[in-house]
Amino acid sequence: MRLYLKFVVMHLQSQMQYKVSFFLMTLGQFLVSFTALLGVWFMFTRFNEVEGFSFQEVLLCLATMLMAFSLAELFGRGFDHFPRIISNGELDRMLVRPRPLVPQVLVSLIEFSRLGRLVQAVLVFCYVIPASNIHWTYDKVITLCLMVICGSIVFFCLFLIYAAFSFFTIEGLEFMNIFTDGGREFGRYPYSIYGRDVLRFFTYIIPLALFQYYPLLYLLGRETSIFFMLMPLLALPFAIPAFAFWRYGLSKYKSTGS
Repeated sequence: MRLYLKFVVMHLQSQMQYKVSFFLMTLGQFLVSFTALLGVWFMFTRFNEVEGFSFQEVLLCLATMLMAFSLAELFGRGFDHFPRIISNGELDRMLVRPRPLVPQVLVSLIEFSRLGRLVQAVLVFCYVIPASNIHWTYDKVITLCLMVICGSIVFFCLFLIYAAFSFFTIEGLEFMNIFTDGGREFGRYPYSIYGRDVLRFFTYIIPLALFQYYPLLYLLGRETSIFFMLMPLLALPFAIPAFAFWRYGLSKYKSTGS
């Protein structure tokens, strides 16, 4: 952990060498994700609710997904960069170092400009938490924390799966963006509005709904069972097949010869 923190500081110091560029990129990330917020706002200028969810309730959903994704992307960006690590032969050097591979990939790329999205999520939370008319008891605060933490882990696992495919294809498979960036975009609204089949897919296959839709019902008081409060924890076993696939891909790796 100490070594990892040293690399984090190194990345921050290197990126802050060009402060104007850093802040412009951070602002760019903020503005790009701001379009999603505008899309929701424009939707509710025409409709009072979407499938029974009000504007503030949808914003709570959006902020949760955006923060979970931003945290995973901030610290797991190295896995998105992983195909290039393989193609330029850098992975061969990583494998002979006396350190586990996953931490090395993690510290290979940390883009602090992604903080732009995280700042936006915090700002949306600052607005929606008092405006949502939710009575914030300790159990609901815990539920919200579980939604963000478990959501970050699920998105991190999706980045890990994306990287694992690169062991077989060398180049990254863009279809995985359907579940990472696409999951974030779909998650602007509760998954139930897309129909039962989509909700089932994001419940049993890619468990995005487990930390987004079901605990949201508990926060809004539509479900009172503690089972819905703890739903985000059911998404954590998704890490088992994700890491197993990573290990399987690593066992089949052959050097690119770069």
